[in-house]
Amino acid sequence: MKRSHAAVLTSVILSLLLTASAPAHEGHSAISEEVVTAANAFLDSLDSDLRQKATFKFDDPVRTDWHFIPKERLGVMFKEMTLEQRRAGHEFMRSVLSNKGYLKAVAVMSLERVLRELESDRPDAAERRDEEKYWFAVFGEPQLEEPWGWRIEGHHLSLNFSSVHGLVVSTPMFFGANPAEVKTGPRAGLRVMGAEESMARSLVKLFDDALKSKAVIDVKAPSDVITGPGQAIDVGAPVGVSAAEMSSEQSKILVRLISEYITNLRPVLAHAELDSIFHNHPEKIHFAWAGGLEPGDGHYYRIHGPTFLIEYDSTQNDANHIHAVWHSLTDDFALDTLRRHYEESHHKE
Repeated sequence: MKRSHAAVLTSVILSLLLTASAPAHEGHSAISEEVVTAANAFLDSLDSDLRQKATFKFDDPVRTDWHFIPKERLGVMFKEMTLEQRRAGHEFMRSVLSNKGYLKAVAVMSLERVLRELESDRPDAAERRDEEKYWFAVFGEPQLEEPWGWRIEGHHLSLNFSSVHGLVVSTPMFFGANPAEVKTGPRAGLRVMGAEESMARSLVKLFDDALKSKAVIDVKAPSDVITGPGQAIDVGAPVGVSAAEMSSEQSKILVRLISEYITNLRPVLAHAELDSIFHNHPEKIHFAWAGGLEPGDGHYYRIHGPTFLIEYDSTQNDANHIHAVWHSLTDDFALDTLRRHYEESHHKE
């Protein structure tokens, strides 16, 4: 069967996106070892009280109870750490994030200071908006043989990782930005998630009238992402415009937009994720938009493929407040990988 234009294009672009010096399996094994080392270095830096706060059983319900609102979490936050412990925490983050992903995460945290200044008339601003209130939690014992996981989470950031016999699963992954563009003060002009916004808008504007009418599924954007904490990862059948219907220029932007989310991971991890996305019927990936098309208009988009879902929403604070999440449709928190792992372990007994 002749491959579709979109499938050919995405395969070509994928080969140019990332170059791994080792096969994916070897790369994953090396990354897993580095993550285990970084996790144990972080835990070993903590005193007994903080270590107890930071660690949970792997099957603790806390592991899948994720959030992105400004509220207290379980775990250990930066605010409680010494300089040495903070260094270990940052190295822990860098063990799975690319340079871009790490800097984006740190920038999201730093926006709390901007919000504190913008909300200085609120009596609780200093307590509510604090760039040190991001929590680390480790689930299970960091090792290669048995499943374990970890998370860093706070306002507008929820990065969830699971390791199952050397395979790192990286969803759900949530990034948010408020303000999406800083408009006053010394950081005016900063757009922490500018690429996620600009590329999607340029894509929908490239569609002709027929495709645009298909891509825009509603003139009003929803008030938030649909698959947020506690919600099923179910938005129905894919809607909008499929990659198979797009021109070369349009599908190239779609691939770059998807990659903007996935390459928050270190290259070997991102390469494996992109390889899975673009070799599972990429022609079936759909892009849908809701809301206005101009900057300042409330807007939402969704990228829905056979194995993944990306949602983005910017409607709050005069459409200057971004929420964006990447899910695996079956493997958030490694639930499907764990099922297969336990089935294989049972068969070997």
